[in-house]
This record gives sequence, structure tokens and C-alpha cells, in this order.
Amino acid sequence: MEPMKMTKQMIDFNKSSFDNTFNALSMLQEQYERMINSFLDQAAWLPEEGKKVLNEWLDSYKKGRETFKETVDTSFQKVEDYFSKTA
Repeated sequence: MEPMKMTKQMIDFNKSSFDNTFNALSMLQEQYERMINSFLDQAAWLPEEGKKVLNEWLDSYKKGRETFKETVDTSFQKVEDYFSKTA
């Protein structure tokens, strides 16, 4: 097998593995967010400031997740571009 073809297959496999794992973790995080929102709706004893902090926390996680995904996708693209130029 050609080394470049094998390298391309390894990159594709790693990208696919990352995407599948990331999507699974994203679904878990979204489920967690729905659970927190349900809790907040039922927690009459929790002050609005506390609810606001928890919502900001959830938004921060979501933004961090999106930024991480964009960074990894960009890195995979750079690796793919590098190996396609050397072929």
C-alpha cells in the first residue's frame, strides 16, 4: 500500500473517530443541560441570581465545546492539506 494513501486513511479514521466521540459527548452535554433547565424551572427556592449563574455556566460550556470543535476541525484540515500537497 502506498504510504500517502495509508496516511490519508489514518487521518480519515482519526477524524471520524473524533467526530463520533464528540457528537456522543455533545448529546450527553445537551441532555445534562435539559436536566439542569428542568431543575431550574422547579427550584422556586433558588434566587434568580443563582439561576443566572447556572445559565451562564451552561452557555460557557456550550461556547467552549463549539470553539474546541472548530479548532480540531481546522487542525484536521491543515493536516489533510499538508499531506495532499506532498502527494
